Amino acid sequence: MFDWLIVGAGFAGSVLAERIATQRGESVLIIDRRSHIGGNAYDCYDDAGILVHRYGPHIFHTNAQSIVDYLSQFTAWRPYEHRVLSAVDDKLLPIPINLDTINKLYDLDLTSEQLEEFFASKREIVDEVRTSEDVVVSTIGRELYEKFFRGYTRKQWGVEPSELSKSVTARVPTRTNRDDRYFSDSFQCMPAHGYTRMFERMLTHPRIKVLLQTDYREIRHLIPHRQLIFTGPIDEFFDWKLGRLPYRSLDFKHVTLDREQFQPVAVVNYPQTEQYTRITEYKHLTGQRHSQTSLTYEYPTDTGDPYYPVPRPENEALYKRYLALADAQSDTWFVGRLATYRYYNMDQVVGQALATFARIQTRDTQPAAAFVEAAQ
Repeated sequence: MFDWLIVGAGFAGSVLAERIATQRGESVLIIDRRSHIGGNAYDCYDDAGILVHRYGPHIFHTNAQSIVDYLSQFTAWRPYEHRVLSAVDDKLLPIPINLDTINKLYDLDLTSEQLEEFFASKREIVDEVRTSEDVVVSTIGRELYEKFFRGYTRKQWGVEPSELSKSVTARVPTRTNRDDRYFSDSFQCMPAHGYTRMFERMLTHPRIKVLLQTDYREIRHLIPHRQLIFTGPIDEFFDWKLGRLPYRSLDFKHVTLDREQFQPVAVVNYPQTEQYTRITEYKHLTGQRHSQTSLTYEYPTDTGDPYYPVPRPENEALYKRYLALADAQSDTWFVGRLATYRYYNMDQVVGQALATFARIQTRDTQPAAAFVEAAQ
């Protein structure tokens, strides 16, 4: 009999396994249907000896010192500030849009003050900002929306930005200065030896057992346990009894080239051309020196492993019906991006897991299936 069964060995499940074993001294079995720990943050050395992220680039950034302090128990850090270029009109331009983006795109020499006036002349009046399209056109206008956002968002999500929640494009700021960093968080680093090494250290406690290539739906009645933490898709937990929640997935094409560098930054987006959304070159992320370089091309799809909840009003309504079922569960906790149907960054998932553990500590064995707001 295990005290806890945790489904999913990504951030949410691994953080909770570590906290429960270390702080409560209770036994944990953590299972995952994949052949490795780390969830989508899993990284490994490819055949060329280059450290790559199997499921696309994962860039750690946060403003929460408590999350940095917690993860620093399991990893040292390599400073890294993420920069992304967007292939627009046969140019590679900084994204998020900033002063250099506009000056290079239109061959101008605007100042920051003049760029504010430029945006003001371009933006459209939107009575109520509800969709991703509304966010962009009301900030920088329709022409820049068409060049930088519409095609990329449509490829990424499979629907028009006018059909998506405003939360999608609201994640990407617009700047009037020359700051070309993708994130502005106070802490921006990569695990010095990779994410997988960090997860391994997190799960080394003797009270934690890990069982891989194991599907919860096949063994849920076979492993005795007192309490359950579920980090998979919430609709799957309930055997899709209310219908399937849409999740967006990705296909990856990994290649290695006999050259030291392929592109000037880690990630280049392709909003206007190509079927893929972006190309990632990992040596920029890791600082690894190597005579070859490894890349990943990302192709969004509706089939395959679930990666992103699709933020549309009808999907949120269906999720809330599943949430009502979750609230009625005894001794079951739903945590993570898939289980709470939220498009979280990694630090937010860690924050949600730590907040859930705090509730476990204060409420002990009372059920806490309800959504836990992620730490910001």
